[in-house]
Amino acid sequence: MTNISTDHVKVHFRMDVGEDGWPPAGVESLWAVDLGDGTVRLDNTPWFVRGVASDDIIRVEVDDEGIRWAGETVRASENCTIRLIVLKDGGTAAARQSVLEIFYSLGTTGEGIEKYRMVALDVPPTANLPKIRQLLEHGDAKGWWHWEEGCVTAAWKATASEGARRALS
Repeated sequence: MTNISTDHVKVHFRMDVGEDGWPPAGVESLWAVDLGDGTVRLDNTPWFVRGVASDDIIRVEVDDEGIRWAGETVRASENCTIRLIVLKDGGTAAARQSVLEIFYSLGTTGEGIEKYRMVALDVPPTANLPKIRQLLEHGDAKGWWHWEEGCVTAAWKATASEGARRALS
């Protein structure tokens, strides 16, 4: 995320909480840049919202209280959102920072949150997608983390089929 400026606004996303209590909230708010035409450009990585990523252009509706509510995605950014629950070393701050650094070396950005031992990664299309997937799967198999795809692209999905093809050959 860039520095917050006067162009930044909070956009609220409604979410359905499952029977398991996840996600842990019915609304998530994300920073965005107001584009002045009823749309915003998301400017941080979602923790829980599915189907959106940083730099997506989203239509918003403002309610009577001035709260901006997310509507449809007008233009997807081609960024992916990947989330991890860090298990290694109990998900300590040092463990989360280590995860961020290793993925940063592959072209991602992101941040961690202590409460859920989570790391949210913003994965641009220029990142090393095959290596990122390989590392995610390796760390999952080693018990270092669990991970999920919050928002993915066709290029990301292709890395799964590439891995499957390599495993079969």
